[in-house]
Amino acid sequence: MAVELADLLERARTYLSEDRLLLVEQAYEFAAAQHDGQLRMSGEPYIEHPLNAALYLADLKQDSATLAATLLHDVIEDCDLSKEELEERFGAEVSRLVDGVTKLTRIDLISEGRLDEEISDSHAQAESVRKMLVAMAEDVRVVVIKLADRLHNMRTLGALPLKRRRAVAQETLDIYSPLAHRLGMWDIKWQLEDLAFRAINPVEYKDISRRLATRRVEREAYLERQCQSLRETLEAAGITADLNGRPKSIYSIHRKIQKYSAQGKEYDEIYDLYAIRVLVDTNADCYNTLGVVHQLWHPVPGQFDDYIATPKENMYQSLHTTVMCEGGIPLEVQVRTFEMHNLAEYGVAAHWTYKEGRSKDGQFEEKMAWLRQLLEWQREVAGTDEFLESVKTDIFRDQVFVYTPKGEIRELPSGSTPIDFAYHIHTDLGHRCIGAKVNGRLMPLDTVLQNGDTVEVVTSKVARGPSMDWLNSALGYVNTASAHQKIRQWFHKLERSAHMEQGHELLTKTLRRLPRHITESDAMKALKFDTVDDLYIALGSGNLSAAQLENRLSPQVEDAPAPATYHTQPPESPTTGIQVLGVGDLLTRTARCCNPVPGDEIIGYITRIRGITVHRTTCPNVINEDEKERLVAVSWGPSQDLHPVRVEITSWDRVGLLRDITTMVSGEKVNIAGVVTAEPGDGTAVITLTLYTTGVSQLSRLFSRLDGIKGVLNVNRAAAGTTPSTNP
Repeated sequence: MAVELADLLERARTYLSEDRLLLVEQAYEFAAAQHDGQLRMSGEPYIEHPLNAALYLADLKQDSATLAATLLHDVIEDCDLSKEELEERFGAEVSRLVDGVTKLTRIDLISEGRLDEEISDSHAQAESVRKMLVAMAEDVRVVVIKLADRLHNMRTLGALPLKRRRAVAQETLDIYSPLAHRLGMWDIKWQLEDLAFRAINPVEYKDISRRLATRRVEREAYLERQCQSLRETLEAAGITADLNGRPKSIYSIHRKIQKYSAQGKEYDEIYDLYAIRVLVDTNADCYNTLGVVHQLWHPVPGQFDDYIATPKENMYQSLHTTVMCEGGIPLEVQVRTFEMHNLAEYGVAAHWTYKEGRSKDGQFEEKMAWLRQLLEWQREVAGTDEFLESVKTDIFRDQVFVYTPKGEIRELPSGSTPIDFAYHIHTDLGHRCIGAKVNGRLMPLDTVLQNGDTVEVVTSKVARGPSMDWLNSALGYVNTASAHQKIRQWFHKLERSAHMEQGHELLTKTLRRLPRHITESDAMKALKFDTVDDLYIALGSGNLSAAQLENRLSPQVEDAPAPATYHTQPPESPTTGIQVLGVGDLLTRTARCCNPVPGDEIIGYITRIRGITVHRTTCPNVINEDEKERLVAVSWGPSQDLHPVRVEITSWDRVGLLRDITTMVSGEKVNIAGVVTAEPGDGTAVITLTLYTTGVSQLSRLFSRLDGIKGVLNVNRAAAGTTPSTNP
């Protein structure tokens, strides 16, 4: 261990004074004593982990407080040590940094032995990112330490079980790598990506590695020739530069392959597999070097970017150009100053170098202001899934500052619209938004807000809700994940309410048509729904049709009582589809008092001169029959003719109503034997049809079709006891 401590001190001594080195040495000795006897899952002593993280940060020339906190970052969590004890020994700054890292570690997926199976990966990710935002807002060095911690854990990922290994790797790609990019730390970003990619997709990782390895010697020789040619040309132009071949990360090549494959291109067509980085002293040298490069080699059209004049949001600056070199091979050339390169490699970490005690960098503080403003906005998002979606789409994007009418500043992702602004202020404000004023002028709701705009939301007096068009990304009304989520929640709630209302109406109508009485509760249990509301929603959403409901409930009504009522005589229809005691084809006819149809439960009555009359088993005439010996068992046979049934239709009265009804019935190939119409005087019409039907299934289908006729309010089997006259 002494050798590794000596290595750390040797690296730190290049930029730290001896008194600062003493703090680092004391932190190491204290951490080693606290972790004594503790082992990692790989079997190595636990102190190896914080030491390796500190070695990486020493290469980044981090200050003594950061190095000490890195060495101590697990002692509060693993060694039963309080923040106060740590502060007493190492001071408030180190204690605060360690406490910040500890708060992140307590929910982190990678923490050895702490993965709670009851907490979902998405929940852990969301909580980890929330805490990271808080920590970054207080001191960004906390996240720099956390990224170094994650880097070493990814390097030793093989000690974890496969499931956890892949979960941690995916979290690294989703959260930590984009975070490193947002903070401008390219060096740690590409390492995290490659290590995570190797864990998630080892086969493709090895394939790309093999492709690179097979041409490595050739590629290095080629790049050395181009570097020498450019170096000589720059010296002739009086420009001093440091040139080297720029390595391409395996994960970035994987993403390029995916992109090129979608465009029908091959692996060999990737432009920046061959690349040179040129480091010079000044901005002027950057542009002079670019001129020399374009004179030496022919530039590829559309492959030039000036990130010096227009830096990226993570403070990255460089000139990028692609030229055609020897053998027609495309070569990417990056030109930047040494200072730009340091910032590009290490990002925000470059702002904590050996110049301890210097005044704060005002430009850096201004660039990091997005973090503190963003933290306030993210606190409004409650749901885990919603928060993660918001993080991935909103956090790592440019920000725009706008003002409320009261002059309060709000920060939103670049590309936000007045609707995004409204939902950012309050969900109800977004639901009631009907227009917007930007800088005092009425503007379209798809207007993209700019820095400094003052936005006033115009609302309706009643909450009429959002428009479905707002969810259409092609129309550009809403561009933030949080606003999308709130709009989707509104429509989900609205659809549920509408489905329940429609389903209740359909259920009521369907139960009224059934041959026997059945309650909503009976229907719910028969169809195995947990609640009546679930049954309503299934019907209202169309997942369960009215016809399916009738068919499935028909066998369930056998034990339900029927009212003791009488029907008057419809036109007689003999049938040969009834079997009597299994003896064959006796003379049978359906009773006019109860009009049984196939599907009804029936019983036969032996008449004196007209054979067997078939009744429903619940027919009052059968129930009250004194001569029980005249009752015989009958059943519906396989061959069925038409059977009479009365249907009562209640509708708003209008011209053409009867025509539409009879046309619909005829279209279903149902014969109409009689029609009776009545006008109660309240604007409605009651039409009673006497129909011949093949059975319950045809009748159910017909009822559904009649329900769809304009103005129809109710369709039911005619109430018993009515005495309509028959009009041919």
